[in-house]
Amino acid sequence: MKKILIFIILSSTALGSYAQRMLNIDSCRALALDNNKELHITQEQINAAKYQRKAAFTNYLPKINLAGSYMHTQKEISLLSDEQKNLIGNIGTTAGAQAEQMLAGITASNPFVGTILQPLIQPLSTSLNSMGQGLVDALRTDTRNLYIGTATLTQPLFMGGRIIAYNKITKYAEQLARSQHASGMQDVILNTDLAYWQVISLVNKKKMAESFLQLVNKLDQDIEKMIREGLATKADGLSVKVKVNEAEMALTQVENGLSLSKMVLCQLCGLPLDSDIRLADENIQDLTLPNTYTESNVNTALANREELKSLELASKIYRQKVNVTRADFLPSIGLSANYLTTNPSLLNGFEKEFHGMWGIGVSVNIPIFHWGEGIYKVKAAKAEANIAQYQLEDAKEKVELQVTQYSYKIQEATKKLAMAEKNMEKAEENLRYANLGFKEGVIPTSNVLEAQAAWLSAQSGKIDAQIDLKMSEVYLNKSMGTLK
Repeated sequence: MKKILIFIILSSTALGSYAQRMLNIDSCRALALDNNKELHITQEQINAAKYQRKAAFTNYLPKINLAGSYMHTQKEISLLSDEQKNLIGNIGTTAGAQAEQMLAGITASNPFVGTILQPLIQPLSTSLNSMGQGLVDALRTDTRNLYIGTATLTQPLFMGGRIIAYNKITKYAEQLARSQHASGMQDVILNTDLAYWQVISLVNKKKMAESFLQLVNKLDQDIEKMIREGLATKADGLSVKVKVNEAEMALTQVENGLSLSKMVLCQLCGLPLDSDIRLADENIQDLTLPNTYTESNVNTALANREELKSLELASKIYRQKVNVTRADFLPSIGLSANYLTTNPSLLNGFEKEFHGMWGIGVSVNIPIFHWGEGIYKVKAAKAEANIAQYQLEDAKEKVELQVTQYSYKIQEATKKLAMAEKNMEKAEENLRYANLGFKEGVIPTSNVLEAQAAWLSAQSGKIDAQIDLKMSEVYLNKSMGTLK
């Protein structure tokens, strides 16, 4: 029975430790980077920009297209009119009638010759009719079922610089997508750090609220004893109970804030919102701080800030758009080659076979007069490029201001931590004297609890000051584009 009980206890402990997930700042960052949907979107934007760049390069290369069509028409195309068909088909009959008239004149003057020629007229007429009808049939196109196939090759020779400019735009667009992805990663790291240290701060505030509630509960018990002994009034008891209610409410607010903060952290890390997580720094009394801190450097910020890189790339893109707009109003030259095949064949008497021919040519398009449209569009594109340049210059000034601001925040956080450490030393000394006095019996329990509450408050203030200093360092690195 004991073995079964021990097994159940060990199993429940193992399950509990498995259900509760331990996280530190590095694992939270890794989870957030892996599960952030916006980063997945920007990664796909990088892929799209890369393929657009590759597609733009193909504009330098010749393109080959195949096309085919079939058409059935009610009537065929005729090279001869109906009158011409009748005339050619009955050419023997017409010739025979004319021969009969000529033969009548010959017979009147020379009957012997007429007798010899008379039998030849009818065969000759029939033969000519047959030849005429054969010619009419040979000229039939029979295009009621028409098949056409073409193969075309086109090669741009000069497009006013449009292809070059478009290739540069797609290259800058890919770099812009990568810069936005890197900026998004820094934002995710910053938000994750904020959520992580917010949880740590609230954990310590919860400990302080619990200690304060324990203190006022002890005071409530003491005042009840004093009321029974006649040493205190009911009004004193009611005032203490108000403090108990305030302490309970404060604890409830801290617990709710802690739960919400953990949910925010879980959401950033891609975990279910109701995950039971525990942070590695919850019970640490002194957070690890670096020996040296980042020095503010505006030049570093101007060189590394992804936002500035994005604006620089946007400015380059707009300058290339000026070239694209200008190219629409410059001459363009292209080479084309094609092969055409048809059935019925157009090359050999409309015979029912595929025959074709090739051709090659050069096309030139020169815009002459468009009422100044090109000039206006180029000026509009230049204005957009100027806007992008002004935005870049404005952002540089704001970055310089931001770096200075966060360098001051580090100085303020350092002084705040020094004061918090002094307060902690005083609280520790006060708690030490309270404990000694309690052991000697000269200090009541309530004074010890007050000293403990003061120590917890000082400890919470020190941790908040350490967190503030850590976050000031993070913000400064973010402002200089060196946050990793």
